[in-house]
Amino acid sequence: MVAAALTEIKRLRVAESHGMTHDSVATVPLSVFWLTPQFLLVGSGEAFTYIGQLDFFLRECPKGMKTMSTGLFLSTLSLGFFLSSILVTIVHMVTGKKPWLADNLNEGKLFNFYWLLTILSVLNLGIFLVSARSYVYKEKRLAEEGIELEETEPTCH
Repeated sequence: MVAAALTEIKRLRVAESHGMTHDSVATVPLSVFWLTPQFLLVGSGEAFTYIGQLDFFLRECPKGMKTMSTGLFLSTLSLGFFLSSILVTIVHMVTGKKPWLADNLNEGKLFNFYWLLTILSVLNLGIFLVSARSYVYKEKRLAEEGIELEETEPTCH
């Protein structure tokens, strides 16, 4: 989100320097490659997050509930997208007179929205770190109770 905010600030400066601030159909003379860092960071971050989250759900769920855990994983993704829509609506309502998300992006302050997402991401990271440090994995919980998990070896047919 930091990369997106900085790219948006750069885009607005280029639009302003070429007198395109109030022209909603103008094409800002900025290379598309300015978007590369944010797409690489967000794309790789989501890939690692989704893989880790799905692995967590499959590893920690009870044996007969693997399908349910996959459904729960997909439900958390859809809930996240739903909450993103609500966040956009709230930001649009709160910043009504000087909108961050204006119809003409050159007149809006989209970079402020990206900074807000940065702050929310840092808060989310803090909550995750606290939760992760206090979480006890299923293997350890069961071992403390004297229950040993079966070693399952992969079978190839």
